[in-house]
Amino acid sequence: MSDELIAFKRLTKTQIREIDKLQSEYFTEFMHLFDPPLPEGVIERLEIIVESANISEKDVVLDVGTGTGILIPLIKEHCPSLIYANDLSRSMLESIKRHHPDVKTIDGDIRDLTLPNRSIDVVFINACYPNIADKHGCFLNIKRMARDGCRVIISHPMGISFIRFLQEKMPFPVDNFPENKTMAKALFAPYGFHVSDFVSEDKLYILVLKG
Repeated sequence: MSDELIAFKRLTKTQIREIDKLQSEYFTEFMHLFDPPLPEGVIERLEIIVESANISEKDVVLDVGTGTGILIPLIKEHCPSLIYANDLSRSMLESIKRHHPDVKTIDGDIRDLTLPNRSIDVVFINACYPNIADKHGCFLNIKRMARDGCRVIISHPMGISFIRFLQEKMPFPVDNFPENKTMAKALFAPYGFHVSDFVSEDKLYILVLKG
């Protein structure tokens, strides 16, 4: 398949709103399932995911689909200058406000965020990339917010096979991850990102994009 034939599917605004609503309701109802304790080995794999971003003390970090904030303590270990936590579920963000009052929370779809142009150094999309309804709008907006050299970390601590399991369980569409570097290059090059690193193991998926 040639690169030009690989692209994100486009949805109508109505379809996007409907999917966002389903996800917000689902994750609000089942948010307790995402709290510790986590399955064995997950924390260690999350540490690897966060390490892949090479966060410095001057960086501004955006955690997309943050949930109850499982990445936030690991991000804080690298002492970035600012952390934004974004999610469709306001209930999940309230949990973050209680436990991490220094983190700035933003509810809503990533495609609609209004953070300033060229203001973000690192974007984590951990365990939520398959759920993003409008990936085209998402990455257009990330590119707008990204500073030169911005790293976008698309990841899952349970790997691709876990997504196939979720596809049979979720009440909303769950897409696949890019399965190889060639596919990732074709998908993200139009948005100004190149593939910096790619890991796909039994229980770990990491795709690092760099602007």
